[in-house]
Amino acid sequence: MGKTSAERRLADNEAMAYSKNLRTSAQKLNLVVSDIRGLSCEKAVAHLTFSRRRIAGEVKKVLESAIANAENNHQLDVDRLIVAEATVGRGLVMKRWRPRARGRTGRIQKPFSNLRLVVRETGETE
Repeated sequence: MGKTSAERRLADNEAMAYSKNLRTSAQKLNLVVSDIRGLSCEKAVAHLTFSRRRIAGEVKKVLESAIANAENNHQLDVDRLIVAEATVGRGLVMKRWRPRARGRTGRIQKPFSNLRLVVRETGETE
């Protein structure tokens, strides 16, 4: 028996990669992701390679995964891919405490984020 396969939520010329629990805040991750939105995948990988932000390496891995999904699972042309969507969401937040003076505590929040990248094949080479 088994389940019937779900309908494909993306178009035929799109592929997606998703990463959960990236160890940074959504605000910092969005700074990196907003730089690559709309770029061709080749330019986006080059931009992330030389970015000075720590989380750029993880974003690059997710982008390369989306490119590999497009090539291997959906038979899309790698040279014509662009970063169509890049959405950032909040994940869980670890709460830690730091002792402060006079018996008080300071709250430390360690946020996590989720990242969803969609690459799309365009009609012409950019």
